[in-house]
Amino acid sequence: MPEQTGSLVAAEHRGGAVAIGNFDGVHRGHRAMIDRLVAGARRAGHAAVVVTFDPHPLSLLRREQAPPPLTTIAHRTELLRGLGVDAVAVLPTTRELLHWTPAEFFERVVLGELQARCLVEGPNFCFGRDRTGNIEVLRGLCAAHGVALEVIEPVTIDGQWVSSSAIRTLLLAGEVDSAVQMLGHPYRLSGRVVRGAVRGRTLGFPTANLDDCRTVIPGSGVYAGQCWARDRSFAAAIHIGPNPTFAEHHGKVEVHLLDFSGDLYGQWLHVDLLARIRGVQRFASLDALRQQLAEDVECVRRLCGSSAATGPTATS
Repeated sequence: MPEQTGSLVAAEHRGGAVAIGNFDGVHRGHRAMIDRLVAGARRAGHAAVVVTFDPHPLSLLRREQAPPPLTTIAHRTELLRGLGVDAVAVLPTTRELLHWTPAEFFERVVLGELQARCLVEGPNFCFGRDRTGNIEVLRGLCAAHGVALEVIEPVTIDGQWVSSSAIRTLLLAGEVDSAVQMLGHPYRLSGRVVRGAVRGRTLGFPTANLDDCRTVIPGSGVYAGQCWARDRSFAAAIHIGPNPTFAEHHGKVEVHLLDFSGDLYGQWLHVDLLARIRGVQRFASLDALRQQLAEDVECVRRLCGSSAATGPTATS
């Protein structure tokens, strides 16, 4: 394997059923594939293994065209393991790897590292140099080496093919509700809490300001969600985008954890977005803003339920 020490998977996970892909977002299409993978592996008494890539190949080939990820590798692995797979292998994307022909990739990874007996893939799976290995090339390689191949049908919602790119487009447009429907789970943002202008505390709605978010930041708006901090979950109102009331035109991610106070500066927060409440707007007065924030909080309570009695948040 390129630039890697040790084996891709443990010995007990070789010789099983394998699915290979980016699996960014672990959406409903991915889940259909993994469900089939796990079911087949269990019937045959084999391990179910998922192989994903880090970073995205385009980040090496054409960085300016590389899509922002929907999931960090850690969260992607967590979601995949939650679907019942026995192992999630992260294959480091290197220039050497990207220059392998489809046959070289198949021989070195599928046969050599994984010793796969079965592959489960989607119809648009591509692999090898310049993505020249399509599903028909894979079918031929599998037949030549006695590896079973199952190609599952794409998942559609209201006639639209569920895909990472479609979800990315929805998120950037602020359509989190539709994105969550395609994902099959909340959309997670993670970031480090930094100090802000402390206006939220003055208004009675302290917020945790998130920086260094490494996944797609949805379009401007106010969202309802759950915030994970110190291994606990709190209902949250999330403001994404500029703050025109205070003539701030740069985008920010601000999270108000319902009913709590405390200090999480410098900590990492995980925020699971569920639905969009409203757009960003300019208010004529602080009283008008405060009233709207109170309405936002009540909307979050209806959508997410009340928070627990105690717990931390960062004020700013």
